[in-house]
Amino acid sequence: MSYKIVRKNEATFYEAPGHYDMRPTRLHNPQDVNDGKMIMGLSHFLPGGGCEFGSNPLESIYYIIEGEMDIEVEDGTKTTLHAGDSFHCGPFTKKGIQNNGTVTCQMLVCLVPPEQK
Repeated sequence: MSYKIVRKNEATFYEAPGHYDMRPTRLHNPQDVNDGKMIMGLSHFLPGGGCEFGSNPLESIYYIIEGEMDIEVEDGTKTTLHAGDSFHCGPFTKKGIQNNGTVTCQMLVCLVPPEQK
């Protein structure tokens, strides 16, 4: 199939290793479309929720829909993303994220896995 539409009630829940006090949902997977590469999900982080500092082999984009998210990267840089802000990093970038705000953070997550050889 060359396209896929996902309705909001069709999102699937999954466990995200290294994450805490959050609920991730998957919206799209690479196998959904011809020659697909992207993964897209919507994550809901409770106040205090986040992801342990570390890296993965995925190119990642985080877009904050609602709330705020603190991000720390491997060189020690720390910043707070607010609604409308985004963060893009390459594969194996060490980072940690945490919702230090007072409301649930909704974050759109777009991932590109490494090419399979």
